[in-house]
Amino acid sequence: MMILVANRIRVAAPHASAFEAMLATRAALVDGMPGFLGIQLLRPTKDGEPYLTQTFWATRDHFEAWLRSDEFAKGHARMGALPTDTFRSHSRAEIHEVFHTAPATMSPRVDHASDVR
Repeated sequence: MMILVANRIRVAAPHASAFEAMLATRAALVDGMPGFLGIQLLRPTKDGEPYLTQTFWATRDHFEAWLRSDEFAKGHARMGALPTDTFRSHSRAEIHEVFHTAPATMSPRVDHASDVR
């Protein structure tokens, strides 16, 4: 069963740009891992809210193999290059089984009947 791993990361505002740059240029070591399906990096829209990373895995076993891998250690070691006060607290990971999906478009829906012209 496919799983989603969501990681909530609270970042101090002065370090947000450096943190985003680190994520955007992250070592793509996870991309080649067996069972890895994709990743989403989400920026908070309100001050004080956490960043969110979401990874999708074919199975929980695939995700747990990633956690034990040298690639995981290498990819996460880069965070040590950020200032020590970058993170406001420990990150919080959540693991969810995906029991239903529906096709989605990545563009916003527009209700043309209510458009103001």
